[in-house]
Amino acid sequence: MKNYNTHEQQTTPCLLLIAYAAALAVTFAVSRPQLAHADQVTPPPVPANLQVEAGHQAFLEGHAVGTQNYICLPSGSGLAWTLFGPQATLFNDDDKQVITHFLSPNPDENGTLRVTWQHSRDTSTIWAVAIQSSSDPAFVAPGAIPWLLLDAVGAQDGPTSGDKLSKTTFIQRLNTTGGAAPSDGCTNSIDVGKREFVPYEADYFFYKATQ
Repeated sequence: MKNYNTHEQQTTPCLLLIAYAAALAVTFAVSRPQLAHADQVTPPPVPANLQVEAGHQAFLEGHAVGTQNYICLPSGSGLAWTLFGPQATLFNDDDKQVITHFLSPNPDENGTLRVTWQHSRDTSTIWAVAIQSSSDPAFVAPGAIPWLLLDAVGAQDGPTSGDKLSKTTFIQRLNTTGGAAPSDGCTNSIDVGKREFVPYEADYFFYKATQ
């Protein structure tokens, strides 16, 4: 006698397994946190003097890894380490390079040297000057360079009209580690011209006007 229940017995567990997998997928989709939008940037709390004025919002951030570069020069009646610019690469959350940070002439100020950020893809570029600084120990790590609020004083679109950075109005340098000038090595005349490249890291937050 033929067993007509064999196929049914084999099919039922398969259907149950498929149903279970589907239910599990739905549950995972419901419970999984929604990923943030690419332009949803939330800066951390900052000292009061580093807050960006109303009418501007953060639209881009990058984690910088590089050096703060110093040169030993005459200062007053002695010598001192003098900052001559950063050299760093900014990465996004996927560890992909997004911006290069350095010192260069600002064409909007007749070539005045300013700290510079250039977007890695569209090469849009901005120049900025620090307008506020904080070493508040409630925020800034011991031995780290200060947190800064910078005002954009120059902007340039890329050669193909790229403007990812050119809309920047303010920049915050936050969550700094390292980068402070050396504590010695710049005391004698033979030290003049000596250079030191001090490793640092920081988070940079870029703002644009909301209107």
